[in-house]
Amino acid sequence: MKNPVLRFDVLSLFPKTIEGFTEESILGKAIERGLLEINSLDLRRWAKGKHREADDRPFGGGAGMVLKPEPLFDAVEEIANETTTVVYMAPDGEPLNTPLARELAESQHLLLVSGHYEGIDQRVRDEVVDREISVGDYVLTNGSLPATVLIDAVARQVPGVLGDEESLTNESFENNLLTHPQYTRPAEYRGMKVPEVLLSGNHQEISKWRQEQRIEKTTTLRPDLLKATKN
Repeated sequence: MKNPVLRFDVLSLFPKTIEGFTEESILGKAIERGLLEINSLDLRRWAKGKHREADDRPFGGGAGMVLKPEPLFDAVEEIANETTTVVYMAPDGEPLNTPLARELAESQHLLLVSGHYEGIDQRVRDEVVDREISVGDYVLTNGSLPATVLIDAVARQVPGVLGDEESLTNESFENNLLTHPQYTRPAEYRGMKVPEVLLSGNHQEISKWRQEQRIEKTTTLRPDLLKATKN
């Protein structure tokens, strides 16, 4: 039985940012094969008035602009259905990681709200958002950027999107370990040689070497990941 298509709808003031990214490479091929559907939607479609303004100054003063509640409520209410999970890309949301990406890949419909400038009206977050997700401890002006990161991270967890499913089990952050070093031909370049074990053909020893390298690299660069595993 064929898996249902995972549909992404992205609400953004800059929809072309999403379009350019999702039309290329692995995501573009997955869309062509009917594994994904990605729609980039201009929030101004739901804005009122002559100029279709979707943002305004914050109450209480302060720098920047805030996305207005009316177009966001109207858009979500028009697009969402019983299968929809509404996700707000927020710098103060739960961190995006591999387990979360794997969980979201089980969804049928993800409606991503891209915040811009100083974010979105809190009433939208309180009433229509199901999950708030952050791609890192930093702030971006254009909320389309974290939305594309989430799409890519989730899409690669969908069966069939990656050509080699084994790559999912060997990449960085799987089991809270960073990935091992990778080498390709030639076996020697400018006096630098590929580790002999990788040329041995002994898959058991290669697997052992790779695991040792992952642990060593994680211990050096990201000891916090190992602490998380122990906890």
